[in-house]
Amino acid sequence: MFDRIVAEESDRDPDLAVIEAGSRTLRAQAAPPQGEPAPAPLDPETAAALREVEQELSTRWGETKLEPSVSRIAALMDVLGEPQRAYPSIHVTGTNGKTSTSRMIEALLNAFELRTGRYTSPHVQSITERISLDGAPISAERFVETYYDIKPYVEMVDASEEYRLSFFEVLTGMAYAAFADAPVDVAVVEVGMGGSWDATNVIDAAVAVITPISLDHTDRLGSTHGEIAQEKGGIIKQDATVILAQQPVDAAQVLLKKAVEVDATVAREGMEFGVVSREVAVGGQMLTLRGVGGEYEGIFLPLHGAHMAHNAAVALAAVEAFFGVGAQQSRELDLETVRRGFASVTSPGRMEVVRRSPTVILDAAHNPAGAQVTAEAVTEAFGFSRLIGVVGASEGKDVRGVFEAFEPIFAEVVVTENSSHRAMSADELAAIAVEVFGSERVQVEPRLDDALEAAITLAEEEAEYGGAGVLVTGSVITVGEARLLLKRG
Repeated sequence: MFDRIVAEESDRDPDLAVIEAGSRTLRAQAAPPQGEPAPAPLDPETAAALREVEQELSTRWGETKLEPSVSRIAALMDVLGEPQRAYPSIHVTGTNGKTSTSRMIEALLNAFELRTGRYTSPHVQSITERISLDGAPISAERFVETYYDIKPYVEMVDASEEYRLSFFEVLTGMAYAAFADAPVDVAVVEVGMGGSWDATNVIDAAVAVITPISLDHTDRLGSTHGEIAQEKGGIIKQDATVILAQQPVDAAQVLLKKAVEVDATVAREGMEFGVVSREVAVGGQMLTLRGVGGEYEGIFLPLHGAHMAHNAAVALAAVEAFFGVGAQQSRELDLETVRRGFASVTSPGRMEVVRRSPTVILDAAHNPAGAQVTAEAVTEAFGFSRLIGVVGASEGKDVRGVFEAFEPIFAEVVVTENSSHRAMSADELAAIAVEVFGSERVQVEPRLDDALEAAITLAEEEAEYGGAGVLVTGSVITVGEARLLLKRG
């Protein structure tokens, strides 16, 4: 079956047959909360303390400045007493869908009454979102306490290493310490970038999840799918179980080879598990998923788009693997619990509707592959006769590819900027947009609030027909700031 799939996509590399033959699969081994509450306003003292912590963190290397090594985070874990080894982990990497998949895994584990810790990045609105316990961000008070608890140890490592710990490394240390302190039954950990040298990669996760790989961060991870897969495959540990989403063939080849090298068990979407069927439903979609242990029918997922259905299949397989389905047992998980878990899933800033009349959707697509699946999801789930785009992007991104993905569905596009120092200027963005859309379809509004107002005004020109909408996209930061402006959460 795999041969046929590969042959349909490209010339078959003979090494792939060897890799497939050497890898094990889960199926071969088998014997025959609704929504997140809005954060409460902080009291002045707590708000000031949180700002102080954020200010201290901001003096460190940002998330885009990297020195490819895990030596500093390993040193921090050592002086903290290896908190990341106090609980089992599920490690999630890939290019697109990492956060949504992580949130689905978490929701399923919560439904099975396990206490979870989730570490994801970047945040949409508040830095506290990055560290969650039982599906909710830790409180500002706890975030501050955790920072000051580990700060002396951070300073010890800073003094002994060539470079100080980075912003992301300190946050990773905080997450692992908070999870150990809770304590959690299982941690769901999303990589920041890559895998091999990502700060999160000091865990020995029994389950490694790799969502679809596409071209992003090519200056750091490689210029081909295979090169990027080499980095992301670094989270696959000895004797682990690997859950592979559908991948480009060269990426699949690299990942399967790595699995063979470390004697890992592999389950592949489209082979050992996958989406059997999906139908658009009010507020989301109805799914039938095939897991490694059996078929799960009648699953309501309150998220839109085929890509979210595939994320759900990956998440289900990951949870099955965590519980030993396929390896130690052949029967599927309890269906009603799985249904309850998926029905509770939220994913802020991912195909999220934040207002009606006109409908405004937020989606954090920031590369061409992400933009393409978002465009397909919007087309499928909403019958817009006129859709206005609001796009604010970061420097270094393939914004032309993003615009080209959205061009068929945007009647007009309003280009803007977010408040990040990495934001691409509205004028620079407009120059590229004009080449894709033509000048008559591009409007420039450097302030995001003005851009939202302009887009809603353009959409309201057809409001009497009820067929207009606005899609805010291009960056997690843009979406987060728009979410605040639109008074969501």
